[in-house]
Amino acid sequence: MNHLIDILDLSVEEISELIAVANDIMANPEKYQEKCRYKKLATLFFEPSTRTRLSFEAAMMELGGNVLGFSDAASSSSSKGESVSDTVSVVSGYADIIAMRHPKEGAPLVAAMKSEVPIINAGDGGHNHPTQTLADLLTIYREKGDLNNLTIGFCGDLKFGRTVHSLIAAMSRYKNIKFVLISPNELKLPSYVKNDHIKEKNIPYVQTESLDDVIGDLDILYMTRVQKERFFNEEDYLRLKDSYILTPEKLKNAKSDLSILHPLPRVNEISTLVDEDPRACYFRQTKNGKYMRMALILKLLEVM
Repeated sequence: MNHLIDILDLSVEEISELIAVANDIMANPEKYQEKCRYKKLATLFFEPSTRTRLSFEAAMMELGGNVLGFSDAASSSSSKGESVSDTVSVVSGYADIIAMRHPKEGAPLVAAMKSEVPIINAGDGGHNHPTQTLADLLTIYREKGDLNNLTIGFCGDLKFGRTVHSLIAAMSRYKNIKFVLISPNELKLPSYVKNDHIKEKNIPYVQTESLDDVIGDLDILYMTRVQKERFFNEEDYLRLKDSYILTPEKLKNAKSDLSILHPLPRVNEISTLVDEDPRACYFRQTKNGKYMRMALILKLLEVM
């Protein structure tokens, strides 16, 4: 049985296959609308989510399947002290596939060990968010026509940003990639991510605190919010939260074909004035996430 816990669980070839299926779903939705008839997806969200949870639910419904689950740990038996293992052991008897988000790193891996059905990690703490990475990869592919030969800037919270960690791991397997890491000193990329995926593969990278200095070099700019819930100290959060705000003024020095991505939700790190710029891809990115989740569900249920 296959699970998706980490983006590296998928080979480059499997990602290409998912991209091809997602593109085909976009072009021929009617071909797929009965593929998961009589199948059930359980969404076990122990941590708040809007886009990811609704994207999974929309994906399953558009494949003709059904959805059950919860969107808040307080409404589940975990509020009574039930373990993740027990919850999954029970729910895997009710559903054909499970999408799970949990605040603790490693919880989906524990779930996979107990589940009778495929588990999809929909985000575990500051660790991984592989289906957001699939959305990112499809967006980059559709905007650039390729996943090779790109300079990718990551801006904002690189320390706690699980979407950043997953995308760096994924993109480190493509050819002629360069990373530009833009963050306050307190929110720099963790050394284990840098060592495992950048230094290990001799990928060129730049580390800087200034977005203005490097924006003209970028093919992709991946913005992230400074996440209040990842801070232990509110003073640190308030001091850093407005460190990097993307405005039309800053974009004057950027390439005309720059692609601006953001996993959302946005707070104020991208001015709403940027939304009208054709380089802003983040709302297309959310739609792409639904199609990649559809492709992934089909793959894990072996109904492609």
